[in-house]
Parts: sequence; structure tokens; C-alpha cells
Amino acid sequence: MICIESDEESGSQDFPYYLAEFSATIGNPDLLFFLDSGAGTYDRLWLTVSLRGIVNATLSASVLKAGVHSGAASGIVPDPVRILRMLLGRLEDTGTGRILPAALNVEIPKDREEEAKKTAEFLGIAIFEEFPVLPGLKPVTADLTQLYLNGSWRPQLTVVGQDGLPATAIAGNVLQPSVALKLSLRLPPTLKAETAKAAVTHVLTHEPPYGSTIELKVDAAADGWNAAPSPAWLDKALATSSQTRFGNPVQTLQEGVSIGVLKLLADKYSKAPFVVTGVLGPQSNAHGPNESLDLPFVKKLTASIADLVRAAADNG
Repeated sequence: MICIESDEESGSQDFPYYLAEFSATIGNPDLLFFLDSGAGTYDRLWLTVSLRGIVNATLSASVLKAGVHSGAASGIVPDPVRILRMLLGRLEDTGTGRILPAALNVEIPKDREEEAKKTAEFLGIAIFEEFPVLPGLKPVTADLTQLYLNGSWRPQLTVVGQDGLPATAIAGNVLQPSVALKLSLRLPPTLKAETAKAAVTHVLTHEPPYGSTIELKVDAAADGWNAAPSPAWLDKALATSSQTRFGNPVQTLQEGVSIGVLKLLADKYSKAPFVVTGVLGPQSNAHGPNESLDLPFVKKLTASIADLVRAAADNG
């Protein structure tokens, strides 16, 4: 059976309904394929083994009923931007990007550390250079294994939007009454999103600086995913197919993105092994206006999926 989930594209949440509605028809699968992940290169079969979770939230700081002249108020009324900086300093080490609260960090499993080291050695500086970085920009760390783990197993914060500040071209000397930031906090694969949500809420809202009005609205939260060990027959089939179709061994990939529906499927069909892979390789620019596919890779990957379906049938 093939299920096509387009909740992300449509903005709806219909997939859980159809999984329940057709539960009897689907039954208990022997093998599940999830084809919405990526590939580190186009020369081999890539198996995704973990994904990060996410908490999206809007954090606002309010200090005034109306904007006032910055020359008159600065140094007397605390700037809401500075208050937000203070709050984010509770969450993130500005110098390193490390997320500070212990509740938001996990111990990385030893097997994932070993896999990360091998993948980092294989990909090299492409871990960084796959992005359209400006000349002269340096990665967060020169240690490629740690760089890879930063993007796959460690929590990381990105500010993705703001309200309350005018565009620079029209900004006057006004201390704004309220400023809000949209935060995207990526979570370790094994950290529960509800646990993270509670921790973030406490860290950012307790004891507001200067008695300011702080609001945190969690817009979305989703668990990550860490793959269970594959059965021996599947490991053998993966290795054989990658050599047959690509001429190279299979490689694991630990992704930094979040795919909420995968956790839904993993919870619902907990006894079935998963094959998580995809076609989003270098320069595919997922979600961008020039998103593209490497067609020779797609053909080989399709053949590999067929190999694995046959292996599952033979094993059954």
C-alpha cells in the first residue's frame, strides 16, 4: 500500500484520520518505507537513522503603552530588544550557540556518535559548504564530527522572524513599546517535545527582567525520531542493494530536520522495521524556488526500493 501525505504542503492535518480510517486495510506492515528524507551524495544508498524534533514559539517583551522618543527614554526605560537578548541568553550561549538548560540536552548514544564520525569523515567540509555561505564565513567549529552532531543531535536555536521593529529605511528614534521574536528550537531526536516545551516556557518567562511583560506562545512542537536496530535480513538487503545499484556501500545519515509524521508512523507501527531515505541530496534546495531532483539517482533509488520489497517478501 502507498500512502501519500501532503499535510505540509496543504496546511491540513488529515493523515492521522486516514491512518485510523483504513487501519484494518493497512493491517500490520512487514516493512515501512518513508521517502521524504535526504541523501549526503548521489553515489550510494543513504539510510536516515535519526531526525531532530522541534519547538516553534513566539517570544515577546513589552515595556510601554506607546512608543516614546529614544533620546528621552533610553537609560530610563529598558529597551524590549535588550530584554529579549537577556532572555535568549538564558537559553543559548551567545559565543558558542550551545543550548544551556540541561533539560534540553540529551546524552548522545554511542552508536550514533560512531556513525556521525564515519559520516563526517566521508562528507568532509561539504557538511558546511553545501550551504550558500558567503566568502570568508567559517563554520561554528572546525571539528567535523562535532559540527555534524551539532546539526543532528544537539539542540539549536534560530531566530526566524520578528515583529515590532520598523524597516531600517523608515525607522525613527523611537523606543518601541513591544518587540516579538519567532524562535525555532531544534531538539535532540530522543527528547520529548512536551518536556522541551515546559523547559523553554520556564526558562524564558520566569522572573521577567525589570518586571516587563513577557509572553511566550508555543506555535508548534513535535518529537524527533531515533531508529530502532534493523533486523539482520534488512541490513543484508540494504548492503546488497547499495552495492548492486550504486557500486558503493550504504551510508547512514543523521538529519537535523523534523518530520512529525514519521514519529506518528513509528508509534503506530512500532513492530515494523523502517527504511527512511529520500532524494534531497546536494543542491536539491528543498522548499526553494529552484528545488530539483538528480534523475539518475532517483532511478537507482527506485530500483533499491524494489530490491527491498522483494527481500521483505522473501523473508516473509
